[in-house]
Amino acid sequence: MDARARAGVIETTDYLAMLRRMIAAGGKRVAEADEVELGELVSLFDDLEAAVQLAVDGQRAGGSSWAQIGAGLGITRQAAQMRWGRAAAS
Repeated sequence: MDARARAGVIETTDYLAMLRRMIAAGGKRVAEADEVELGELVSLFDDLEAAVQLAVDGQRAGGSSWAQIGAGLGITRQAAQMRWGRAAAS
């Protein structure tokens, strides 16, 4: 265990990997549950979209260009701005 791990520092990529594992585990649990839980799982789409919008807004506020954001997502700057630019402006 390195010093950062001992200090309780979690890198963002590690944090996102944990979320990915939790979502996969949630899907397995819901597979054995009822329709109410299925609805709860599906509602995570809205939560994820809101989190992405928050992240994009934060990166824009921090000075990232649409080209940089698009490059990070593997899309064009125009596609990034069309998808997340309008919601940030409202």
